Amino acid sequence: MKFVTKIVTIIGARPQFIKAAAVSRAITASSEIKEQILHTGQHYDQNMNEVFFQKMGIKNPDWQLNCGSFSSQAEMLSVMLTGIEKALIESRPDCVLVYGDTNSTLAGALAASQLHIPVLHVEAGLRSFNKQMPEEINRVLTDHLSSQLFCPTAQAIRNLTNEGITKGVFFTGDVMYDTALQFGKVAEEKSKIIATLGLQPKNYLLCTVHRAGNTDNSERLTQIIRALVEIATPDCPVILPLHPRTKGYLIRYNLSETIATNQSLRLIDPVDYLDMAMLEKNAATILTDSGGIQKEAYFYRTPCITLRDETEWTETVDAGWNQLAGYRTEKILECLKNTPAKSEINDYGDGHAAEKIVQAISGM
Repeated sequence: MKFVTKIVTIIGARPQFIKAAAVSRAITASSEIKEQILHTGQHYDQNMNEVFFQKMGIKNPDWQLNCGSFSSQAEMLSVMLTGIEKALIESRPDCVLVYGDTNSTLAGALAASQLHIPVLHVEAGLRSFNKQMPEEINRVLTDHLSSQLFCPTAQAIRNLTNEGITKGVFFTGDVMYDTALQFGKVAEEKSKIIATLGLQPKNYLLCTVHRAGNTDNSERLTQIIRALVEIATPDCPVILPLHPRTKGYLIRYNLSETIATNQSLRLIDPVDYLDMAMLEKNAATILTDSGGIQKEAYFYRTPCITLRDETEWTETVDAGWNQLAGYRTEKILECLKNTPAKSEINDYGDGHAAEKIVQAISGM
């Protein structure tokens, strides 16, 4: 494979902005590789999009698609594929860099592979083993299309080995840990979210819900909301930044009336990375169905309850920092009462995962 001088990076969603902040910085520091960025527009809310670029130092995209408003997964992928293919033909990069497990990830990998451009996958090898989740399908297909696979954990490497993928596999640690180390201190200096919301550190719960398996299912979302209504108190409110998808389904399922019965369940607009970091750091417990936030909870040593039946980040459960609650109200309440023994996790690296990724790319 020829020496890499030009990369097109495909991003489109909040977790990818966080990872790209670390890797793109390392690419710039290397001075050997030119990076162009294509933003699919999968996340289009300002606080999930533009603010990330502004506050995390990500350069403006070279291409901007507008793929976030499609209700159909197939329609979104179709528009992404068309836009990405056009950009890759125009740019003719040496390789394409994709992150994680979103529709943007899969579209980037498919478009590149069809043009015979090598695919590089950051956060490869993760498995929840739940193929009902679109994210699981996206990550499995992307791994099998990739030439270089950058794994954040030893378990991720074992997962790839079990699927017969052993070439081009690298253990790098987690680039989200790189970003947490860099921006965690910045958040403490610049974020005013705790004071703005009138919160007391460790006297509130933080919740995020956005996975289609929860939001698109009336029973699941209803039971989660009922749990939040039950646990929220004036002395320990629940803060729920609303993902655009979740907001729509709360209205569709007529859950606004349930939420209104307890003013201590506080719905807020999506927040930027620095504000979210402060909310995560200072929460007593985080409840989430997000893979990235499960890890961020550990980075900030905040107990986590995952609103799913499984997780790709199994080490957080094994180490006692994370519990799998699923969606049932009673199970969520039970997990809140538990205090598992906790231990440290070594897999996530030393804060230099991005540099290791760039070194591997440079040696292709």
